[in-house]
Amino acid sequence: MKITFVGGGNMASALISGLLRQGFSVEQLQVIEINPDSREKLKQNYGISVFENLAEGIAGCDIIVLSVKPQQLRDLTRDLVPVLDNQLVISIAAGIRASDIVRWLNDHNRVIRAMPNTPSLVGSGVAGLYATPGIDPQDQKNAESILAAVGSTLWVNEEELLHAVTAISGSGPAYVFYFIEAMQQAGVELGLTTEQAKRLSLLTFAGASKLASSSDDDVALLRARVTSKGGTTEQAILTMEKNEIKCKIIAAIHAANDRSREMSDEYGKI
Repeated sequence: MKITFVGGGNMASALISGLLRQGFSVEQLQVIEINPDSREKLKQNYGISVFENLAEGIAGCDIIVLSVKPQQLRDLTRDLVPVLDNQLVISIAAGIRASDIVRWLNDHNRVIRAMPNTPSLVGSGVAGLYATPGIDPQDQKNAESILAAVGSTLWVNEEELLHAVTAISGSGPAYVFYFIEAMQQAGVELGLTTEQAKRLSLLTFAGASKLASSSDDDVALLRARVTSKGGTTEQAILTMEKNEIKCKIIAAIHAANDRSREMSDEYGKI
């Protein structure tokens, strides 16, 4: 299986690094990158072949991973059509529907859309995946093996559900960072040093996430166990409930979902 990444940015680099750790050889991975500095960096970091020319980089590969910015994808597909040779195409460009990619590629129906998130950069990501009707089980297996190199995967049966994936896990790391920011600021206001507040916040979040991941109990039950009646945690939760924090978080995620739909409509008009 030979894989060509079109675009050598952070996510492509994370996937390449993960695949090499999983046992892929440097001969199996290559990149098409127009920026000369980025090409040199990819060569030095991974020892793989890096091309400037699209046709040269696509020739002989089995899988093409489109890892460019969403606004660049339409122009890329125009250039890709003449050199495409029935390869499996995986897009990790946010907001671009698989159906539009299929249309732009002159009804090339071997397209899978993936929505990874930034923790993939440290091997702890999660990616939502959707397969178009032309995809067979082997294509799905191959796509999953690529995205699983940097974390977990989740298949959805309807492409529209990728908007929810985007709102929860795609944008989700920013929500987590935002909450950690608030914890750190509160810690400093309460007299801790910046470093102490940061360490306590990060370790608490990591530990709570690990506990929730390893437990069969619902997170609401885990929260209740920590919230002793009349205690400090109860007071904090009551304050959050009074200020409708949960409702506002839910509303924010709905807003992200709606924006994902809008972006797909905007890009799909091209």
